[in-house]
Amino acid sequence: MYNQSKENDNEELELLRQEVAGLKAALRNKEAAFNAQSQLLEKLVEMARSSSQGEVLKAALQTTLDVATEQTASEKGSLFLLEPCGRVSEAILSRTEVTAQQRKLLIGNVLDKGLAGWVIRHRQLGLITDTEDDDRWLTLPNQPYEVRSALAVPILRRNELLGIITLLHSQPGHFTEEVANLMQVTADQMSLVLENARLYSKLDEYSKALDAELEKGRQIQIDFLPYEILQLPNWEIAACFHPARQVAGDFYDAFELSDNHVGLVIADVCDKGVGAALFMALIRSLIRIFSSQNQLQGIPSNVLEEYKPLPDGWIGQSMATNLAHVNALQAVSHTNEYLAQNHWQMSMFATLFFGVLEPTTGLLTYINGGHEPLFIIGESGIKKALKSTGAAVGMIPGMKFKIQQIKLEPGDIIIGYTDGVTEGKNPDGELFTDKRLQDILEEPQTSASDLVTNIKTHLFTFIDDAPQFDDITMLAVRRSL
Repeated sequence: MYNQSKENDNEELELLRQEVAGLKAALRNKEAAFNAQSQLLEKLVEMARSSSQGEVLKAALQTTLDVATEQTASEKGSLFLLEPCGRVSEAILSRTEVTAQQRKLLIGNVLDKGLAGWVIRHRQLGLITDTEDDDRWLTLPNQPYEVRSALAVPILRRNELLGIITLLHSQPGHFTEEVANLMQVTADQMSLVLENARLYSKLDEYSKALDAELEKGRQIQIDFLPYEILQLPNWEIAACFHPARQVAGDFYDAFELSDNHVGLVIADVCDKGVGAALFMALIRSLIRIFSSQNQLQGIPSNVLEEYKPLPDGWIGQSMATNLAHVNALQAVSHTNEYLAQNHWQMSMFATLFFGVLEPTTGLLTYINGGHEPLFIIGESGIKKALKSTGAAVGMIPGMKFKIQQIKLEPGDIIIGYTDGVTEGKNPDGELFTDKRLQDILEEPQTSASDLVTNIKTHLFTFIDDAPQFDDITMLAVRRSL
């Protein structure tokens, strides 16, 4: 009875010892896996900071393999990154650079033979304690080193096979079940790191493709701007365009209308980037199309009374001229209706100044749809500010835009700009401000191009090396005689 009880106690004690040993082994495995993951992640972060995107994946693969060979005291090792079809997309050897010839032989091959092929088919770890007794081992002709034990570990992420690590040793029995279990746990951690590295490396490919598309967009947008600035007898027109990104929401235009009239436009779409650039192209096209069409019907005197500028009325001496100006300016209302009715869900709008100029007389009739005020500059500085006459274009369907009319005298310059000028920031976050701009405009100006250059010089000196947050656009027109 006593002996039977002692035997039971010994069995329970042995079971307890085995359970403790198992727990210790599991803890060792988890600790080793955790250390491996920490080492890999630390290396990945370091590489992401200091390497180009294209090098990150390769370096992460090499580090992953080095950690595996170190943990298992392997003599040789390899890591193959696999495509979904099983084809090798990248190959890394432990502590060895893959030669061009080796890479040529490996990349594109499908691993369907030997231990690697077995692991890929079964998607489970493959352990060979002695290659001479296991038919899964395939001895290659002219193999430069002896292999007696091997361990192949699949790297799986959400049932997707990312790659396979093969570890080799010249002594049989080098890889044990405990080592195999350790590598299985570690492989789960490696899969996370490799997936992140692979996705990160894709950024380079996507970035280049996106840059190529944006460059096409940039060139298309530049083509929308006047290729050559319009030249008029006794007039000078100058402009500048500096987008904050590859494409912009700002634009300017100067184009000929019928009956010896010229259209002048400067506008700023509410957003930046590709969406704003598309709206810019749309608005620019609509203004040009609508301004060239005959929009007005009815008795001329009644039409002019309906659109009469307040408070001074029409200053143009010719009824035909005034009617032509009003007709062209209907482009603003039609553009507003088109945007508000067809693209309201995008919540996109633009501040826009559209003026119709008669070069022979200097008569300018305009609508300012929520844009920054344009300034008329004479010999003694700012003469007049052309403030808003209506809301931004595209915001409110049925919006009525008031019309104003002025006359530019010889020597006068009209300057328009977008808010990227006054809201340019220096490295301390300070704005360029309206006051700095107006101080420049109060100085004597000899030409439109000199004025634009002077503002640009002051502005970019102020911005210094701070990032440009908004598009910068200016349009200046000077009457010489």
